[in-house]
Amino acid sequence: EFGLAEELKTGEQTWRVESMIASGAPGANGWEDSDFNVAQFAVKAKGVLSFDQEATLWAGKTYYQRKDIHITDFYYLNTSGTGGGVENISIGDQKLSVALIQDGDTDDSTGYIFDARLANIGLWQDASLEFALAYNFATDSNDASESADDGLLASAILHQGTSNGFHQTVLQYGTNGYGVQAANFWGSGSYYSRGTEAFNEASGFRLINWGVMNLGESWEMGHQLAYLAGSDIGGADKDGNYTNKTFDIDQYSAVVRPMYKWNDTMRTVFEAGYNAGERIADGGLATEDFGNAKFTVAQAWAMGDSFWARPEIRVYGSYILDTENKEAFNGDDTEYVFGIQAEAWW
Repeated sequence: EFGLAEELKTGEQTWRVESMIASGAPGANGWEDSDFNVAQFAVKAKGVLSFDQEATLWAGKTYYQRKDIHITDFYYLNTSGTGGGVENISIGDQKLSVALIQDGDTDDSTGYIFDARLANIGLWQDASLEFALAYNFATDSNDASESADDGLLASAILHQGTSNGFHQTVLQYGTNGYGVQAANFWGSGSYYSRGTEAFNEASGFRLINWGVMNLGESWEMGHQLAYLAGSDIGGADKDGNYTNKTFDIDQYSAVVRPMYKWNDTMRTVFEAGYNAGERIADGGLATEDFGNAKFTVAQAWAMGDSFWARPEIRVYGSYILDTENKEAFNGDDTEYVFGIQAEAWW
């Protein structure tokens, strides 16, 4: 991702113009073709609404208040897209944001996401709560009928600061097309399967706790703990076509990433992750168990000694176990991976 942004000030108003181009090149060669996408192009104006000088009016294409867990690169709430809205309307000490974002367009219909959030709800010391609601619906064109029912994704995010770091507890519940997303790790709210009836009875939820904490002068650790479950989840046959058969899903995940800091630049990073569960077919007649694991050791150098310090260069080795995808490692359940990588963002 490569972005350019400019803030223009006039009086009490701040106008921000932001843009970003994203590319998905695999990096296998020095020169290669790849797809390019205008990931963001939006105008955001703060101080233009007379009833609230802190509120921001925006329109365009933007990464909209994304919520992610860094160590697993999981965006558990992400309704980014093209649309418009108002952010950070003051309601006492709380901040209200509302937006309407387009989600797909076909010859038959156009999908939309109505997104509403209430943040900065004060609780006890160093604790705050945020509620988010994403409602995905479609408008029909040419009297076309929609296969998929509308869906709702509701989120509650509890942020707790501590003396040695922070942690967040996230509870999400989804219905229909958002139900199958909430029961898995690939759903975030930005995509909706509108061409199928397979998810019209689905419901799902996930409970996540994650955070970063100091464990003494030289140790720091990030973690993610998650439990996910869903019922009446639609399935697909071997050709990828959706069927009317449904199943229930029950799974859990644990990931820890401790880091030992040798000095202000060099650190050794360990990461262990495990995900397991079961899928139960209609009537409980068949149960499919699955389990996946990864263990990584990396020697890294970063610009600073913080867990979040970037840029960072890593030399790593990973052991991977995958019992779910029989084709993952040419018929084997395990694989070893070695490499060097860089991470930078600002």
